Amino acid sequence: MFDMTPRAPGATPHRLLSREHLPVVVGIIALVTLAAFENRAVMAILPTVVGELDGWALFGASAGAPLITLTLATVYAGSWTDRVGPRHVLLAGLGAFVLAQLVCALAPSMSIFVVGRAASGAAEALIDTTLMVLVARVLPADLRAKVFASFSAAWILPSLLGPSLAGLVDGLLGWRWVFAGPLLIVPLALVLLRDSLARAEALQDAPEPDGVGEPQGAPLGVAIVLAAGLTAMTFSGPLVERPGGQRLLGLTLVGLGLLLIALTSSRVLPAGALRLARGIPSLVTLRLLVAAGFTAVGGLIPLMLVQTQGVSTAVAGISLSVTGTLWAAGSFLNSLATVQQRWADHQRLRVGFLCIAVGAAGPILIALGVFGLVPGLLGWALSALGMGIVSPTLSTALLGLAPVGEQGRVSASQGVALSTGVALQTGLVGTVIALSGASTTGTTFAALMLGGAAVAALGALAAPRARP
Repeated sequence: MFDMTPRAPGATPHRLLSREHLPVVVGIIALVTLAAFENRAVMAILPTVVGELDGWALFGASAGAPLITLTLATVYAGSWTDRVGPRHVLLAGLGAFVLAQLVCALAPSMSIFVVGRAASGAAEALIDTTLMVLVARVLPADLRAKVFASFSAAWILPSLLGPSLAGLVDGLLGWRWVFAGPLLIVPLALVLLRDSLARAEALQDAPEPDGVGEPQGAPLGVAIVLAAGLTAMTFSGPLVERPGGQRLLGLTLVGLGLLLIALTSSRVLPAGALRLARGIPSLVTLRLLVAAGFTAVGGLIPLMLVQTQGVSTAVAGISLSVTGTLWAAGSFLNSLATVQQRWADHQRLRVGFLCIAVGAAGPILIALGVFGLVPGLLGWALSALGMGIVSPTLSTALLGLAPVGEQGRVSASQGVALSTGVALQTGLVGTVIALSGASTTGTTFAALMLGGAAVAALGALAAPRARP
């Protein structure tokens, strides 16, 4: 079994790309790159899909559906992986990914397209769980910050080329082929991960300490209620779009969804999370805040640029390239030994959250017509840099504080917090977009993104609570 303890002072440090660790690193990066290409391509092409399928009412659902299934699948994936090992979970995740891509590519209507997006959320949960298990089982603790930095680096090429390729494919062959292309990577990913999965499976039969491997995530019933709340918010768009009683019903469902989320939050998050208890509870809440705040801005930029600036899908996708590149730069900065030693976790979290909040001014001013595309996206670059600092810091801090027997539960809580944060803001934003439809103005976009900036500012204020 690999040595999972940090090196003593003066000892030779572990190397991420050593012969011992190279197979799992390459395999993991291959899967992360696959997910990154799919994510960036979908975000870039979504305005085109919404327009061609006349799916403005389901814009929020197309973004929120995968987050709902992600929430449910995350709860189940952890215990399933503990029980059968990562190989079976990975195969199921890749199978779900293939199915999702095919459904989206062949979708005759926006409702069927949303079904495909929902399948992609389940696939993401299964694949992400497998990646975390592989990292936990075959890589030493002192490589964690570098591993998460490599995750972010794996997004650079997809972020730079993914939106442009999506726009090019859309122009030459049509948007449906954008979803077929990533299927070519799946066999390659399986080949690259074969050896690392075999090594991880060998540890599956090894005796575990008491408590390790027990499914301790949020109860499935509670997760279903949470998903029901998120569903009520996310899929109310078609009703909200219509006048009269149907709009009132849609808004009522949005309110019901918020109520269900409020009722289940204390069960799916660690005890003390809602009151920002120090340590793990606050770290999980900060994960929810950064997911909601960052996505509330970044998720709207492509649609805002197409709708208010009249740019092409390929040009609008530049924002996704900025996001991936600067996110990776922030993760690399965070992984530097000097930064790790001189800045405590809560200090880096505060700096990162402030960068997100301040940088959001760029796209907000684009929406208001004050800034042009270039200066506005330079501001967004600061937000992406901040996200690159916050995200890996939260992951490494949680793994550092979680007792060995509770790492599975903590990881599940973090995953549910992330998906809940993104789905919550997506449902609210989707409701507003459904009300406005194709006539959504720059002022509306600016107001929605300002809300995301405010959430990030709240995270900066709460960052000191991350200290144990």
